[in-house]
Amino acid sequence: MFQIEEELKKLPGKPGVYLMHDKEDRIIYVGKAINLKNRVRQYFQSSRDKTPKIRKMVSHIDHFEYIITDSELEALVLECNLIKEYAPKYNTMLKDDKAYPYIRVTVQEDFPRILFARTMKRDHSKYFGPYTSVGAVRDTLDLLHKIYRIRICNRMLPKDIGKERPCLNYHIHQCDAPCQGYVSKEEYRRSVDRALDFLKGNYEEILGYLETEMTAAAERLDFEEAASYRELLFSVRKVAQKQKITDSDMEDRDVIAYAEEGTDAVVQVFFIREGKMIGRDHFHLTTHPGETGAEILGNFVKQFYAGTPFIPREVFVQCPIEDEELIGRWLSGKRGQKVVVRSPKRGEKARLVELARENAGIVLEKDKEKLKREEQRTTGAAAQIGNWLGLPMVNRMEAFDISNISGAQSVGSMVVFEKGKPKRSDYRKFRIRTVVGPDDYASMQEVLTRRFCHGIQETEQLRKEGRSEDVVKFARFPDLILMDGGRGQVHVAEQVLAGLGLSIPVCGMVKDDNHRTRGLYYRDREVAIDTHSEGFQLLTRIQDEAHRFAVEYHRSLRGKKQIHSVLDDIPGIGPARRKALMKEFGDVAAIREADPERLKAAPGMTETAARSVYEFFRKPAQTGGQEQPDGD
Repeated sequence: MFQIEEELKKLPGKPGVYLMHDKEDRIIYVGKAINLKNRVRQYFQSSRDKTPKIRKMVSHIDHFEYIITDSELEALVLECNLIKEYAPKYNTMLKDDKAYPYIRVTVQEDFPRILFARTMKRDHSKYFGPYTSVGAVRDTLDLLHKIYRIRICNRMLPKDIGKERPCLNYHIHQCDAPCQGYVSKEEYRRSVDRALDFLKGNYEEILGYLETEMTAAAERLDFEEAASYRELLFSVRKVAQKQKITDSDMEDRDVIAYAEEGTDAVVQVFFIREGKMIGRDHFHLTTHPGETGAEILGNFVKQFYAGTPFIPREVFVQCPIEDEELIGRWLSGKRGQKVVVRSPKRGEKARLVELARENAGIVLEKDKEKLKREEQRTTGAAAQIGNWLGLPMVNRMEAFDISNISGAQSVGSMVVFEKGKPKRSDYRKFRIRTVVGPDDYASMQEVLTRRFCHGIQETEQLRKEGRSEDVVKFARFPDLILMDGGRGQVHVAEQVLAGLGLSIPVCGMVKDDNHRTRGLYYRDREVAIDTHSEGFQLLTRIQDEAHRFAVEYHRSLRGKKQIHSVLDDIPGIGPARRKALMKEFGDVAAIREADPERLKAAPGMTETAARSVYEFFRKPAQTGGQEQPDGD
């Protein structure tokens, strides 16, 4: 039994990370501390200074654990990783998980390439970005290859020069074929340098060159080539217009500001590289009452840069953030150079921050209704189902379905919805092992028994090993089980749970004469529901998803069964011997009639294998089928 007062006395006065758990052992909050003893004790002391979020969080704490680190900086890094892994309820959480593309120039190669990249690596290449649009990156790459004719192949040059024919890009004039020695290393490098200037924002040279070539082609009456230059000219101008000068000091910086309303917030980020704004993006956050701007921005910065490989030289924020100096040290370590986090108060830099804040407000206003609709159809709909059944919380729901054709190849499906959304990583398939014929009740009993027996076993294993429940298949139990049928299936589920000593609410879906859900069967009575509500729509989506998942699995097994040969069931007969027998005899009927000596004459057959085939077809009870492996 965890005694909070006793455990508080054992806390060390060292830096580290603490994790708060509720009664269901869910991690509801992750925090860091320079002194664990002082920080954790504060949560359980009576104080009027606690925010509503902290008071509510503390009321749900059942027990806590902690991890000691060598420094506060290590605690910060660990806190970021744990928040991302567990997504605790009372931490301010990013709703978006975005990754930005880069343009990579392999300047370390003798004949460099210009490539699309999803991540930055320490490989001596030069990276440009991050960019907020994948399409814009690909358009820029296409433009660079057309103008500067940079190779995109993976050939090892100059080692592989002349070993293979030039590729298609050479023939369509988008590569000068350094792989054939058609261009010198020095001339090719000059093209790469011009491309680098382009990526740095120096467009004047290429614009002048394209205009000159377009005019010259038109004077030669080569209107097709002139049109080609005109298109390239248009593309360069389009790219140039997107990158506006924002500062004259040519620094790399991110400008971060936010706007909030209720528990919704939007953070806007401007990406400025070498003095030019190359893009912007916004992020939705869920906040808690009483949270300050310092907390909101501080939590965002930690989560955002924990998952972003590029760290700029400067980070401008709307207001001073929590742990500003510590975060600056952390970011400096990630970048390998000093990173400054600051909140400018005047001048051009303050104007940039204000512009980001205005944009955040515009996005929040525009997306407010969309966010409300999304919340209504997910968490709101789940809460509505809970209200119909009188349940305090319906976060995780599991639904089960059985699929078969006249009892053949029976399978079961388990789909999981969390916070009103499908959690496909937790879906499970079951191949029915013990039931013969079309008995849905018995099949459902087998599926539920296997699912929850696995869960009990894994939970016990977790306790022994001290592992997280997120790394296993079945240890997380639902807040509600949904059955596609009514009273019969509900009673089957309740019997299984009672036999295993589990107490989990179960409800079934009551159908009308047209097989449409009209209500829920719960605790031996029918519960009326609003068939025009978001809760009803969510139930329909869950029901359809469980059915789809079961039918797809059943269809895949039927497909495998149709290509299954009876010869596959004979001991000692693998694919090679099966193929040899079919080639020798033509069909299974001829193999069935052959004697051992005749069978032994087939290529690859031994006396033992021939006897195995002969005896297989003469066993009176032989069905030619074997039990399939477990489909859990």
